[in-house]
Amino acid sequence: MADRKRVTDYVMDIAILAGMAATMYFVSRNILSSLATHFADPDKEKHDQARLKAQANLQRLLKSREGEEPGSGGSGSGGDGNGGTHGRRRSGPRPEAMELNEYENIIALEVVPPEDIAVGFDDIGGLDDIIEELKESVIYPLTMPHLYSHAAPLLAAPSGVLLYGPPGCGKTMLAKALAHESGASFINLHISTLTEKWYGDSNKLVRAVFSLARKLQPAIIFIDEIDAVLGTRWSGEHEASGMVKAEFMTLWDGLTSSNAAGLPSRIVVLGATNRIHEIDEAILRRMPKKFSVPLPGVRQRRRILQLVLGETKRDPDFDVDLVAEVANGLSGSDLKEMCRDAAMMPMREYLRAHKASGKSVAQINPADIRGIRTDDFFPHVDARNHSQSQALANRRVRASRAGAAEKSSRRHRSQQSTPASAARTSTASSSHGGNENGNGNGHDVDDDNDAYEDLDEELDKQPATVVQPSV
Repeated sequence: MADRKRVTDYVMDIAILAGMAATMYFVSRNILSSLATHFADPDKEKHDQARLKAQANLQRLLKSREGEEPGSGGSGSGGDGNGGTHGRRRSGPRPEAMELNEYENIIALEVVPPEDIAVGFDDIGGLDDIIEELKESVIYPLTMPHLYSHAAPLLAAPSGVLLYGPPGCGKTMLAKALAHESGASFINLHISTLTEKWYGDSNKLVRAVFSLARKLQPAIIFIDEIDAVLGTRWSGEHEASGMVKAEFMTLWDGLTSSNAAGLPSRIVVLGATNRIHEIDEAILRRMPKKFSVPLPGVRQRRRILQLVLGETKRDPDFDVDLVAEVANGLSGSDLKEMCRDAAMMPMREYLRAHKASGKSVAQINPADIRGIRTDDFFPHVDARNHSQSQALANRRVRASRAGAAEKSSRRHRSQQSTPASAARTSTASSSHGGNENGNGNGHDVDDDNDAYEDLDEELDKQPATVVQPSV
């Protein structure tokens, strides 16, 4: 009896030891396997997360391609039949059928569906000439290539488009509107996306940009501040930076080749910069379409002010024309900030009066706040000199218009006397993408100085904000 009990105890001990050994074996194997995987691919977790996010992002792109969200196009002009493609099914492979590698998954995170861009051409003040040419040379060849099939190689979308000009003039806004109106896949490429710590990974990411664009075409690859990514090459440049530029240009040249069906690739590289002279010449050669986006002229400023103010409550005597005239030399971004500051003036006055009366903030009624007045754009004008300052501003406007009319008359007479010279001037101006005022800046930026010479002494006695609004 005792021997049988002893044998049973031995068997139980052996079974427990065997179970513990098996458990330790499987645990150790899993730990070693995870460590081996981690050391073999330390970025595996990041790549897995990128793959999942990329799949979700491409699923949203699938919905936009199938036109399941036709009402989410914002306030753009997609429904006028002149540029938008919303509500129409676009050709191309289904995103779930694509096989993306780990680098394409990272780039897929930068893909923005057109419906997520709430900016259209109608939201841009002025720049009508540039917008019309962008429609004819970029949007239509991308979205309706059959219209250009009679001369496909010549009328295909350009491989590159460059928007350049001073800061705050609407270059990035134009790029967003272009993506929104065209309905093309929009790859918003950031510098940080192409920067990797492992040698050679940046080149693979550049290759993934173009391979993914081919799978999602029609596609627009947008690079803001392109001079920082594809600037001029020099001898002291880091080797990795030079290799990225070389890889980018090599793959960019491949865009001009035909696909398997013999049709040109529908991919456009769109860049925006404030410093065109710092971009490499080889990059500029690959961007045949260049559009200058200058400081807004007076009509553009008026349009921008109307768009920015929108439904904002205004005083019946508010003079938007006067503000547009006096805001000479300001960019669109400056005008927006100027309107923001002006809109705070009625609110500030109401809050101070409300606080002085001893009432609580909960009793504030927005309907009691007055509308914006013209004076709110010139907050530092002394009340004693307001009427004199206003009269002086009006005189400045009249002098500006009179000087512009005189200069326009002189130019007209000069063009009639020297038609050949006028033709050369017109050609040179159009090559730089001028705006509605002829020279891209309008007479009110450069030509007004002569008309204002007789007012300089009087203007010096007045607050500077009368003629240069505080932004």
